[in-house]
Amino acid sequence: MNWEYFLIAAVLIGALATTVPVFISLFFTGMIGLVWLLDIDPQIVIEVLYRSMDKFALVVVLFFVLCGNIMTTGSIVQKLIRTANALVGTLPGGLSMAGIIACGFFGAISGSTVATVVAIGGFMIPALIENGYDEKFSVGIMTTAPILGVVIPPSISMILYSMVSNDPLEQLFLTGFIPGMLIMLGMSLYAFFYCRRQGIGAAERIPFSELLKVIKESGWALFLPVLIFGGIYSGMFTANEAAVVACVYAFFVEIAIHKDMKFRDIKKVIVSSAITSATLLVIVAGASVFGEYLTFEQIPKKIADVVISNIQSPWVFLLAVNILLLVIGMFMDIISATLILTPIFLPLLAKFGINSMHFGLLMTINLGIGYCTPPLGVSLYISGAVADRNLVYVSKAVLPFLAIQIAILMVLTFWPDLVLFLPRMVYGI
Repeated sequence: MNWEYFLIAAVLIGALATTVPVFISLFFTGMIGLVWLLDIDPQIVIEVLYRSMDKFALVVVLFFVLCGNIMTTGSIVQKLIRTANALVGTLPGGLSMAGIIACGFFGAISGSTVATVVAIGGFMIPALIENGYDEKFSVGIMTTAPILGVVIPPSISMILYSMVSNDPLEQLFLTGFIPGMLIMLGMSLYAFFYCRRQGIGAAERIPFSELLKVIKESGWALFLPVLIFGGIYSGMFTANEAAVVACVYAFFVEIAIHKDMKFRDIKKVIVSSAITSATLLVIVAGASVFGEYLTFEQIPKKIADVVISNIQSPWVFLLAVNILLLVIGMFMDIISATLILTPIFLPLLAKFGINSMHFGLLMTINLGIGYCTPPLGVSLYISGAVADRNLVYVSKAVLPFLAIQIAILMVLTFWPDLVLFLPRMVYGI
């Protein structure tokens, strides 16, 4: 292997290991490769930075970030949790199941795991502990359930994958519904049997009239996912337009209907969303420079040639990629990993006959699990701060739930028809 590749790998890994911000690590590694090793005009780097952010697909990310912040500031989150608890709260472990369902509801609007951990986990972990649930169980389940934020559409990571792979975003979104439901079901079943054995979590059955009242109070919040996906798949508007409509709707509901957000809060929400969006764009820009170096050196093609010469079976390839992505997820955030790895893997998919949308879903789940794996899993630190526990404690708490998610991942890996069922049914692909 060329010594230059070892140098690039050493610079990137060294920068990340010394906690240099990811976007800076990617940018300067790419700069070294392009300008110093390949003697490319630095003006090209400027053009790459501009092109990477001058993409209409990024608009949908920015507005879904804003929508998630509106929900967190207002009362939509609390209403979603109340509804979920009214539906399953009478079962053993009902409150924990309500937390899982609430993560699914919130994920169907925000598209972000981190936002889901902050919004749902920050509320549910103390609530579970106060209601007699084991602390380790409470921390574990509400740290891992927010993976639904990137699996159930709209998913920010899927949007970025679609931007790189050129897969239709609406079709890619459909691959996330069945896996999301399986994760919710698997974790809920574990919570049910665990809490029944412990004898905790079963609340008194509420009258049907009270259930209807709770659902009615949450009607405006529950209609938001219906508006997003109903609009997209009915053809009323595109995914980009759906994000804007969702923001306008959320603002209207919180200010005019729920009246839990004041006009003075609007500036704070918009500024916070702008900061988050700017952080995302900076990562996209840094990753694009590094990706340009990979393109100039034809690294994806060289890797494809090596892999194909050593692996013949697509199932062995997928298994190896799953292991690789799980390891990468321990050290790299999902946005950077998606932008860097997608161009590397795409040439391999066609050679092994693997559907790119199936692979995009697998990549999303793998890297989503990385939010809950040490040493750099962001969800671990957020939940640890909420529960006032260290990284080791939270890492142990999430193990049973990670095992469930990895088991579901294996099913989805070797049963592609399950992942592609909805896209095929709706679009006939």
